[in-house]
Amino acid sequence: MKYLMKTLVIYPYLKHQKLISRTPEARLAEAVRLTAAISLEVVEAMLLPVSEIRPSSFIGTGKMQELASLIEAKEIGLVVSDCRLTPIQQRNLEKGLKCKVIDRTALILEIFGARARTHEGKLQVEMASLSYQKSRLVRSWTHLERQRGGFGFLGGPGESQIEIDRRLIRDRIAKISRELEEVKRTRELHRKNRRLTPFPVVALVGYTNAGKSTLFNRLTRADVLAMDKLFATLDPTMRKIQLPSGSDIMLSDTVGFISELPHELVAAFRATLEEVQEADILLHIRDISHPDTVEQKQDVLKVLSTLLDEETIHTRLIEVWNKVDQLAHPPEGEITGVSALTGEGIPALMQRIDARFNDLYLTTLDISLPASDGEQIAWLYAHGNVLSAKQTGEGDFVSMAFKVAFSKDNLARWKQLSLSSV
Repeated sequence: MKYLMKTLVIYPYLKHQKLISRTPEARLAEAVRLTAAISLEVVEAMLLPVSEIRPSSFIGTGKMQELASLIEAKEIGLVVSDCRLTPIQQRNLEKGLKCKVIDRTALILEIFGARARTHEGKLQVEMASLSYQKSRLVRSWTHLERQRGGFGFLGGPGESQIEIDRRLIRDRIAKISRELEEVKRTRELHRKNRRLTPFPVVALVGYTNAGKSTLFNRLTRADVLAMDKLFATLDPTMRKIQLPSGSDIMLSDTVGFISELPHELVAAFRATLEEVQEADILLHIRDISHPDTVEQKQDVLKVLSTLLDEETIHTRLIEVWNKVDQLAHPPEGEITGVSALTGEGIPALMQRIDARFNDLYLTTLDISLPASDGEQIAWLYAHGNVLSAKQTGEGDFVSMAFKVAFSKDNLARWKQLSLSSV
């Protein structure tokens, strides 16, 4: 693997602050994994407890000198600070450390920029990147000249360009906004078409690297990119699968969540997150083997709460414990435990999804129609999930007996259609 540059990862935190969720060690470990996700060579990772946050540089002069000596000795070219830095703090750190400095937000944006594949994904990341850079007098347009993905936080050919042309950024943001509105309209048309089909949608949600894509591949026999990396999957993918009852559903693999997700990304990826809002059922995939699994769950629920109301989350959400093969004892009670890697627990998961759909959305009817009534028979196949179809009778009295599962909307439409044809 060819690394981009030698990198130092630091996590500065208030040493007297009460720890609300993760330990400093856990935060630093996640920051290292994020950094490694775009092939930066992490040569050192350090915790930096500080007594107070300096408005000018976040850390004090003593810590600054200590880091500067380490950077010079190990020829480090980049410092990743796992916190949100103000533009002034970033500039002063770069002057004091004599190397490029990026914060958590810039790092996540850089990962998204390197991983986005679809036109919409690239537009969304660029929008988030420009929104972030708008207040920062750093190299904003160097990414337009580089071959690899990313959005200009790690330097490039335009190293001498320090002043951001705010007018160009505003014009570019306006242009991207118009393009994303068009994408949004197109996506809404696709959703309307999906609503007319009998296939409900199940969306996989969860913390990044919880195993969503591996589970997606297991359930759909697809070949979606599934790697042991944070944010390996950015663009949503959908496949049709069949439940044990015979009902067909669409399974959607979505982008992973993360703690302190940059608000620029939450806003930019609103169109993609709407796929979560439209889903009939949400499978919350948890990496139950991770030491911070409880904290990760809270981070996911926090993001979901910005998209859905509490009652919707309660009725649509199914919590799934992934990687149970790494547990000493299997989960007990009503917990749905699976191993996307080995296939353990998959049949039970499918049964639970089936049961939830039957409870919430589907009504099964036995319907008999003359075999000659092609119009209504075609409607059943187009708008219902035909579980069985048998021919009965002989000669001029041939009829068809169907067992059909309807969503609530299509059940009402069928009742109206059948009444109007009487």
